[in-house]
Amino acid sequence: MFSLSRRIKDEARYIITTGCTVRQAAAVFGISKSTVHKDMTERLPHVDRSMYASVRAVLDKNLEERHIRGGIATKEHYMKMK
Repeated sequence: MFSLSRRIKDEARYIITTGCTVRQAAAVFGISKSTVHKDMTERLPHVDRSMYASVRAVLDKNLEERHIRGGIATKEHYMKMK
């Protein structure tokens, strides 16, 4: 049996070490991005407060860079069309 708190800590460790997005973590763990987001923002503070601070920093960094990644993806999309 895989405990909920263990899954949450595993997700958090993965996000901290790789700096990945919620979507990328969801793909690795085979769960939805909504579940990963809920685990990291609502459940993790109750499981491990110090780990939450580290995850929050990664999530905030990803949020700040989101528009840049979107622009790069759009540029690559249109370059393939040429």
